[in-house]
Amino acid sequence: MFPISALSIAIRRRFLSKSISLYKLFSTQSPSIQYPLSHPIYMIWGANTGVGKTLVSAGLAASALSPLSLSSKFIYLKPVQTGFPEDSDSDFVYRKYSEIFHHRRPQFTVFASNHALKASISASQAVLGVDTEEIGKSESGFRDLGWYEERKLQGEGGETVEIASELICKMIYGWKEAVSPHLAAERERAVVDDSDLLGMVKQSLGIGCEDGHNVGVFSVLETAGGVASPGPSGSLQCDLYRPFRLPAILVGDGRLGGISSTISAYESLKLRGYDVVAVVCEDHGLVNEVPLLSYLRNRVPVLVLPPIPQDMSDKLMEWFDEAQCAFSSLKEIMISDFIERTERLRDMPKKARDIIWWPFTQHKLVPEETVTVIDSRCGEHFAVHKVLNHDFIMQQFDACASWWTQGPDHTLQIELARDMGYAAARFGHVMFPENIHEPALECAELLLGGVGKGWASRVFFSDNGSTSIEIALKMAFRKFLFDNGILLGLPKADTTERCIDLKVLALRGSYHGDTLGAMEAQAPSSYTGYLQQPWYTGRGLFLDPPTVFMHNGVWKLSLPERMHPEKVNVEDTSFGLRDELFNKSRDGSSLAGCYSLYILKELSLHSGLRGFSHIGALIIEPVIQGSGGMLMVDPLFQRVLVKECQSRKIPVIFDEVFTGFWRLGVESAAELLCCQPDIACFAKLMTGGIVPLAATLATGPVFDAFVGDSKLQALLHGHSYTAHAMGCTAAAKSIKWFKDTKTNFNLIFEGRLLGELWDMDLVTQISFHHTVHRVVALGTLCALELRAEGHNAGYASLYARSLLQNLREDGIYTRPLGNVIYLMCGPCTSPQTCRQLLEILYKRLEEFGQANQV
Repeated sequence: MFPISALSIAIRRRFLSKSISLYKLFSTQSPSIQYPLSHPIYMIWGANTGVGKTLVSAGLAASALSPLSLSSKFIYLKPVQTGFPEDSDSDFVYRKYSEIFHHRRPQFTVFASNHALKASISASQAVLGVDTEEIGKSESGFRDLGWYEERKLQGEGGETVEIASELICKMIYGWKEAVSPHLAAERERAVVDDSDLLGMVKQSLGIGCEDGHNVGVFSVLETAGGVASPGPSGSLQCDLYRPFRLPAILVGDGRLGGISSTISAYESLKLRGYDVVAVVCEDHGLVNEVPLLSYLRNRVPVLVLPPIPQDMSDKLMEWFDEAQCAFSSLKEIMISDFIERTERLRDMPKKARDIIWWPFTQHKLVPEETVTVIDSRCGEHFAVHKVLNHDFIMQQFDACASWWTQGPDHTLQIELARDMGYAAARFGHVMFPENIHEPALECAELLLGGVGKGWASRVFFSDNGSTSIEIALKMAFRKFLFDNGILLGLPKADTTERCIDLKVLALRGSYHGDTLGAMEAQAPSSYTGYLQQPWYTGRGLFLDPPTVFMHNGVWKLSLPERMHPEKVNVEDTSFGLRDELFNKSRDGSSLAGCYSLYILKELSLHSGLRGFSHIGALIIEPVIQGSGGMLMVDPLFQRVLVKECQSRKIPVIFDEVFTGFWRLGVESAAELLCCQPDIACFAKLMTGGIVPLAATLATGPVFDAFVGDSKLQALLHGHSYTAHAMGCTAAAKSIKWFKDTKTNFNLIFEGRLLGELWDMDLVTQISFHHTVHRVVALGTLCALELRAEGHNAGYASLYARSLLQNLREDGIYTRPLGNVIYLMCGPCTSPQTCRQLLEILYKRLEEFGQANQV
C-alpha cells in the first residue's frame, strides 16, 4: 500500500513529458471523423490480393455513369497505393472507364480526372522524372504531388448532350515498391500515421456533398490487399478504417481455397462491426457462390462475375459488357441499402419516443430533435447521425463513459469482441453452482490478486452493481450476527421470523443502486421519494459527510453544521495540493479527532432510539459519491469512519461499482483511503463496460459465517447468468489490459498509479470561472458544479441544457447530474485528449456565462 501523495510534482511533470512522446509513437487516435450521408459511400474490400477489387470499382463506375443511371458523379478513392506510379489503381479506373465509354458510345458527356496527392520521395522521383535532390527532402518522407490529369469524354450527338457527368479518381498516398504498405513505408522512410491517413480520407469523403442531399453522387473507397492486410503504419486495414465504419462490399475469391478465405474475410469485418452489403466473386468454374450463400444463409447477396479472359487484346471490353448485368445489380443493391440505412436513421428518434421507456428520463422534456442516434461506437467515440442541410455521421467523445462503464480504446474493443466471441463459441452459457470454467476461475484469481489483494479471499459473481450491493448487505448482516453471537440466540438457523432489526450506517449523498434493498441502504434523495419507491423507509443511520473541492485554485474542506466547523482550525480546511488530502499524516490532526467525536456521538444518539437494535453494516462509496453529484468526501473522514466501525465489529462494505478499476487513478479506491473493507462490490469498468457482470469480494471470516451443516445456512442468492463465460472473459481481458504498462501507457509508479490525465493548470483556471461553484479532478474524472440557486440547482435542474447541447455540437457527449457537469475518460485515454476536452469546456463556459449573465 502506498499513499498517493508520495508522488512529487516533479515526477508528475516527467510523466507528462514522457507520455506525450509515448503517444506520438504508439497512439493511433483518429481525427474527429465525419462523413456525409448525402450519397452512397462504400468500401471495397478483398478476401485476398489479386481478387479483382479494382475491376469491381471500374465496373461500378461504368454502371453508375450510364444513360440508365441517375448518377451524375462517381468518386473513386484509393487511400494507399504501392508500386506507384507503375501500378496505380486510380489510373486504371480512370483509363478503363474512358475505354468503356468510347466502346459503348453513350449519349452524354463525362468529365474525367485522375489525381495523385502524396507520394514517397522515390515514387515522386519516378513521377516527375527528376533526381531526389531536386525534389527536395521532406520531414515526413512524402512530397505533395498535386498531380492530376483530366479529359472530356464526348458521347454520341456532338455538343448536344443530354447529361454532363463527372468521374473523379484520386490516390491519396503512394509508394514506389510493390510490396505491402507497411513494408514500403518502412523501406522508403515514408511512414504515415493512421490519424493523418484518416484525416485525408475524411477530406476526400466530403467531395460531392456540397449541395446537400445528392443521390446523383456515388463514392467508393478501395482498400489495398486483403481485409487484414497491414496499412502503412502496420495497423490492419480492417482496424485502420474502422472509425468510419463505411458499409462494405467484399470481393471474394472464386479460386480453389477461396471459400475459406472469403468466409474468413467476412468474419473479420463482422467482428469489427462492419455491415457487409454484398459479396462479389469471379467465376472460376468451382461454383464457390453456392457454399458461400449457404453459409451466409441468404442474408447477404453473392454476385458472380464472368471469368476474366487470359487474352486481353480487347482491353476487357467484352468482359465488362458481359459483367454489366452483375454490376448493375450490385449498384442497385448498394443504392437500396443506402436509402434504407438513411431512412432508418432518420426514423429512429420518432420510433424511440413512441415505444422506448428511457431510464432516468422525463420523456415530456425530450423533443424528438434532441434524441441522439448512435450508429456505432469506436473506442471512446460514438458515431452519431445528424441532419443539417444533409445527413451525416460525426464522432462524439463519450465523456460520460456511457454511465461510467467505459474504458476501452479502439484496440481493446476489438480484443474484447474477439475474446467474447471465443467464449460464446466455446461455452455459450453454462450454469455455475458447484461448477467451474476457465474464464470464471481466471477472473476470480485476477480479482483476488488485484482489487482484493491483501484482504479478500472469496469472489461471489452476480449480474450488475445493484445486485452486488444486495449480496454485500446479506453478507455483512450475517457476519454481524455471527460476530456478535446473535445467531446463537436464534431458535433455528432456518428461522423465517425477524428476531432483531438491522440497519446500515451510510452517508448522505450516497447512491448504491435501484433495487429495493439497495435503495433502503441510502439516505432520502430524488431516487427514493414516494413517487419512485413508495416502500422506502431508509433503513439506516445516515451521516452528513465533509466534502472537498477546488474553488478559486484552492482545495477547500466543507464541514456539515453538526460537526461545528467554527471549532476547527482554519489551516485544516484548505489545501494547496489535492494530494495533501490523502496524506496519512492527517491521521494525527485535530480534525481526525473531531471526526471521531462526531461519529461516536451519532452512533451513541442513534443506538439510544427506542425500538432500535443494531447497526449491522457500514456501506460507503470510497472517496467519490457518483450519482449524488460527483461529491468528493474527505478521505480522512472515511478512514476514521472505517476504523471506528471495524473496532465495533460492524462489517464494512466498499461500493466500488463506480470507483473501482482505475476510475479514480488507482485500481481500487481503497488504496486512496489506505484502509481495507470486509466486503467490496465491483462492476461497470470491470468488463470494460462491454457486457454486464458484477463481483462481490469478501474476507475469509465473512465466508465462514455462511459455512454450516444445512444448505439453509448458505448464501441463498444467485442469478441464471452467474459468472457467465463471456462476462468473465471480458473482465479478465480488461483487468489485465488496464494494469499492463505495455497496453496502458498512462501507468506510472511501477504500474500502480495513473499519471495525471487532466491538465491541472486548466482545471485550476476553470475553478476560477465565475459560472463555477466547485471542481473535482481525480483519475479519469473531472467534474464541476455550476453556480446556481433555487430550481436551477439540484438533480432536477435543467440549467445546464444549453451548455450540454453546445458541447455535443463540439463532439463531446456528456449527460449532467442536474447542474453538475462532468467529463470522464478511460484509464488509457491520452492526456492530450483530456486537455482538448477541458479547452472546449472552458470555451463553452465563457459563452454560457455571457448568455446567462452569471
